[in-house]
Amino acid sequence: MTPQPADLLVRCANVRTLVAGEGPRRALAVRGERIAALSADPDGLDELVGPGTTVLDLPGSTVLPAFDDTHTHLISAGDSAHDVAVDGARSIAELLDLIRTRAAKIPAGQWIRTSGHWQELNLVERRFPTADELDRATDQHPVLVLRGVHNQVLNRHALRLCGIDATTPDPEGGSIARDGDGRPTGHLIDGLALIQPHLPAPDPARKLDGLRLASHDYAATGIGVVRDTNSSLTDLDALAQLRDAGELGCRVRVLLTTMGFTSVRQVEDVLDGMEEWRRRGDSWLSVWGVKFWMDGGIESGALEHPYCPAHSPVPGYTGQLAWDEQVLQDAVEAVVRRGWRVGIHAYGDRGVRTLLDLFERVQARLPELPHGTLVMEHGGLADGEQRRRAVSMGIPVTVQQPLLFDVAAVQAEYWGGERVSHLFPAREWLDAGADVSAGSDFPVGMYGAAHSLYGLTTRQTVDGVRGPEHAITREEAIALHTTAAARLTGESDLRGQLAPGRLADLTIWPEDPCTAAEEELDGLRPSHTILGGAVVNPR
Repeated sequence: MTPQPADLLVRCANVRTLVAGEGPRRALAVRGERIAALSADPDGLDELVGPGTTVLDLPGSTVLPAFDDTHTHLISAGDSAHDVAVDGARSIAELLDLIRTRAAKIPAGQWIRTSGHWQELNLVERRFPTADELDRATDQHPVLVLRGVHNQVLNRHALRLCGIDATTPDPEGGSIARDGDGRPTGHLIDGLALIQPHLPAPDPARKLDGLRLASHDYAATGIGVVRDTNSSLTDLDALAQLRDAGELGCRVRVLLTTMGFTSVRQVEDVLDGMEEWRRRGDSWLSVWGVKFWMDGGIESGALEHPYCPAHSPVPGYTGQLAWDEQVLQDAVEAVVRRGWRVGIHAYGDRGVRTLLDLFERVQARLPELPHGTLVMEHGGLADGEQRRRAVSMGIPVTVQQPLLFDVAAVQAEYWGGERVSHLFPAREWLDAGADVSAGSDFPVGMYGAAHSLYGLTTRQTVDGVRGPEHAITREEAIALHTTAAARLTGESDLRGQLAPGRLADLTIWPEDPCTAAEEELDGLRPSHTILGGAVVNPR
């Protein structure tokens, strides 16, 4: 019988299937959303070419599975797609000019917000702007400068709108920077709960367009699946609109946020809203679980030993825990009892230890929890004993080398260079037998498949090589973004390897990421990202 024609046929130099023990393949056929066949002969699937078959004849290219970013913030990328991009500023004056230019184009009173992917140490002043300096750009508009996920800076107009003054208590798990008179300087750490109620309701069309642009930009770097770790139910509805319109550029696995929460009741309300997603999810968009925070980030991650004195708000400062531990345990148990999974941010070594203690108590109370129900996000400064504990407890961990790449210099100001060099010890996690996968933590670190491979294998950062002993091989780094990532999301039977019957999620590279020169790897991008048999990049 004549075989049914393929919808897509790729001929190339090498198909790296990532199937253990399988030799190289040079042709891959797709029918519908699934891989139909592979062959070691580049012409071995020609019988599947029909009048409607798209043929990509790329004799110098390498095919790999599409990559996952297992810890990122697609929602932030989408929401900032139309914001003031300040990552190119090299001084506070340049940053203010960018804000001033936007202010001249919009009505007085309208909020101005910046994108979050930049670092204050890239400015010649090596610090955040102040509220008074932002007022020099405009005092007629409320201004919100974002840096990463945890830092916000407001001008005086915005501080007044948000009711933040000398009498305002610090937000739960965060802080308000103050001058010698106790007056806010404008810089907040984890202060979004104080700001969010005063921001305008998002424009639905603008939000959808931003998410569309951002999701396709992830795909352009080789990312086929993002695990968004800070979404709201409203964000989820926006993603569903894009999915239903066929405009998502990557698959999305959502963790619903608890940022700013302090009670189990708030978590229960989110869980109620998640119930319909047991039936609404599909291979493009689904809910993974709920995200919590054990400690802070660069400026407030919980450490066993004090911060550098210059960055200690009080003598002997060791960072902050974000929740009352018993309340957090009760909230986690509420989530897992409903059959959802939990990912909890733990960055400093004290944060990691405290999280493992909590997970140990939850496992003792609920011993039948399926593997992968409790996940450690970051595990940034986990030491050897903590790594052994995580492995013995069966706790998966996500690491984010791009975060270290971008923040090494900033982090060293707070923690000192030695501790920074031991962040994200991927080599040791793997050697310990950990269930570890990799992501970016955008907007703190920059997303991109090859960018993450470069950092994981070289330990290069903006501040030079940090902790080269923690580097892993390219094959291991690829696995963290493919086979290990699919295991984390519970989709090993669908994604992560290239084999007949699996989803046709693949990337085509002009240079093989496994063998490309080190100096070329960081900027390497795929020529095609294909999801479910459809080319989403270029688009």
